[in-house]
Amino acid sequence: MNLKSGSVDQFETFSQFKNLQEFNSHLEMWLAVNKDKFSKGELVGLKRLARFAAKIPGVSNAKIGTVLKAIHEEYNGNGISRSTFKRMIIKASEIGIFTVHETERKNGSQSSNLYIFNRFPSSEPPNEEKLDHPNKTINLSKTNKNQRNNKRSKTDIDHTFTSDRVPNAFVDVVKYFFPDAKSIEEFWKMTTIAAYKNNSEQDKTQMLDTAIHSFKQLIRKMKSSPVSKPIAYFYGILNKKLEELYFKDLFEMGFSADNDQSYMGFFYKP
Repeated sequence: MNLKSGSVDQFETFSQFKNLQEFNSHLEMWLAVNKDKFSKGELVGLKRLARFAAKIPGVSNAKIGTVLKAIHEEYNGNGISRSTFKRMIIKASEIGIFTVHETERKNGSQSSNLYIFNRFPSSEPPNEEKLDHPNKTINLSKTNKNQRNNKRSKTDIDHTFTSDRVPNAFVDVVKYFFPDAKSIEEFWKMTTIAAYKNNSEQDKTQMLDTAIHSFKQLIRKMKSSPVSKPIAYFYGILNKKLEELYFKDLFEMGFSADNDQSYMGFFYKP
């Protein structure tokens, strides 16, 4: 793709997001499951690049030098190197966080890169209001039957193959209803996303306890009435619980929800 360099406004059609809040949300989900793949310096570079993608949500054509200068000034002279920033670009593009396009000047010489941030892929949680209006219904018995059928598939593996990143206590609860490793890992992935979104990822005990309690609520719901998308419904329950805990902690520290500037705007300073 041969793109001519220019103002970021001319690349508005490349944006995949309706607004800045939606971009924030997707970036949070990307980092919730991938931030351990980046060094501290690389994360600083990625978050700063994302802030340059605020004018046109998810689109930036900032020069590397411009980004590095902003980091240097923000951290009082303790910035990151160009090589660190370039490593971040390679990692983030390979993961799929953004796509990089080269741009060229009118004379054909290479100009700054165009960074197009991508939406978080499959298993993206829908709007919570949609969780109560399923388009296709299933019940617990049918789910278990489908799980047994899937287990016989050559491509599916049971809970004993679940990643070590998933706590054993969580596996022990989920495996009786969703016995394949992929489903268990999907439930835990949504747990990490919800925890990161609500600044709760550091308290591992609270994160695990809330996830287990939320999953049990999901099962109770599935036993009493149809649930279209169990993982999405689980995410809705869990996100609400963690959000309540988050604001409870703020209240105990003397803050009100109106004064919290970090929530739902984690990467962008006003």
